[in-house]
Amino acid sequence: MSSLTSRTTGRYTSLWALLLFGWVISYADRTVTGPVIAWMISTQSGFIGDAANPATLGGLVGSMFFAGYMLTQYPGGRLGDRYGHREMIVVSLLWAGIMTILSGALVGLVAFVAARVLTGLGEGVFYSNDRTLIMKHTPVPRRTLGLGVVIAGLSIGLTAGILLTPIFINWGGDLGMGDEAWRLPFYIFGGVSIVIAAVAFAYFRSRLGGPLSLGAPAGRLALYSLPTFVFIVAIFLVAETFGWPEWATASAVGVLALIYIVVIVHRVRGSGQGATLFGRDITLIYVGYIAILYNLWFFSFWSVQIVREAASSSLVAAGLTAAFNAGAGIIGFPVGGWLADRAVRTGTGRKPLLLGCTAVYTVLVVLFGWSIAGGREPSLLLLGALLFTSGLFFNALQPIAQGMTGDLVPDDQRGSAFGLENLISEIGAVASPVVSGILRDQTGSWAPGVFVAAAIMAVAFVLWVFVRERTPAHHEDFEPA
Repeated sequence: MSSLTSRTTGRYTSLWALLLFGWVISYADRTVTGPVIAWMISTQSGFIGDAANPATLGGLVGSMFFAGYMLTQYPGGRLGDRYGHREMIVVSLLWAGIMTILSGALVGLVAFVAARVLTGLGEGVFYSNDRTLIMKHTPVPRRTLGLGVVIAGLSIGLTAGILLTPIFINWGGDLGMGDEAWRLPFYIFGGVSIVIAAVAFAYFRSRLGGPLSLGAPAGRLALYSLPTFVFIVAIFLVAETFGWPEWATASAVGVLALIYIVVIVHRVRGSGQGATLFGRDITLIYVGYIAILYNLWFFSFWSVQIVREAASSSLVAAGLTAAFNAGAGIIGFPVGGWLADRAVRTGTGRKPLLLGCTAVYTVLVVLFGWSIAGGREPSLLLLGALLFTSGLFFNALQPIAQGMTGDLVPDDQRGSAFGLENLISEIGAVASPVVSGILRDQTGSWAPGVFVAAAIMAVAFVLWVFVRERTPAHHEDFEPA
């Protein structure tokens, strides 16, 4: 134990802080689209405001982003295992910053969708490399805590995106941008992402591993992303040309994603890693995680609009209320990680915590759906309270599941495992915005979408009941930061 203490002086916490800021800006970059679309719908402006089914079209735009984000999850992990996880983190942040700025600069629906797809392709490599770096450089007794603390940046980024986007749009109006004021948030968040990429590069070079070479990993990522980008945008262009309904476009993207998943699964099995990367227990976690991403992006993408319509509030008031859900992760993520580490030390394991958090969250989502159903006009206080409490349990369960994932595979396959987890689970993120948008336009209420999200989470609970957890030994090796 003394040798462990001497090797862990707390320097790994600076790595946690850096990666936390990476999560903050990455999620602000991707969250900005939802509030921007809500503004376009409310003001009947931009390329969404005059659409016949604005919620459906807005959801489809969000799904295009997640199609790109989804399809670089596994390649990003593999590239990190090969070229370095530090390098992929920097490439992701830099790529996302440039593409977020382009999202605000380009003109027209198709160009905007193309820029968001490219943004997603770059941001998709962050998760698997971030999770791997934390597990590699954090001592086992604090490993799940580290996963939770760092991913709290997700909640901070969501909160920033939800709260600041309407404010930045108002600033754009004050600056005389008029109907183009929605562009300003993309410029601001994109610029911050580039700054954090530069900070990450300097940190890794001076404190964690020495010089970095970004050319090879960036080139390989671009080589992989190009055909993926072409396929996704081609589907959208064909749909626009022939007037496909939004559900058909989303279905075509879903089929493309399933083809990618089948090809990747075949390659993994052919590489001889199938027994570990697709073992029974880790596969159950992968599939159950679809529910997490579905719920995450149902509420992240649409919560502002749900609150605005349900409570007949202003966009800013709705944003402040919806931010309670995102902000809950600032507490939920680290607390979930801390409780999981404690459960491992006491020998009870993390699975009971995972099941408990999932069950409570599902019940709270049902209550939220009931509060907005039947033409009720709930108070902002009630909606905020339900969003916050459900968010606590929802965010707490995520590092618990991630810690279980990382401990089910060898160290040198963690990047691939986390990549596969997010690749498969992003099916939920791709489906969520457009499915819930369709339900809203067809029923005139957001309540059916909320109940569907709760039902999907209940399925995850059942799957995770059958997972056999593997807990790490406390002496398991790591590389101190």
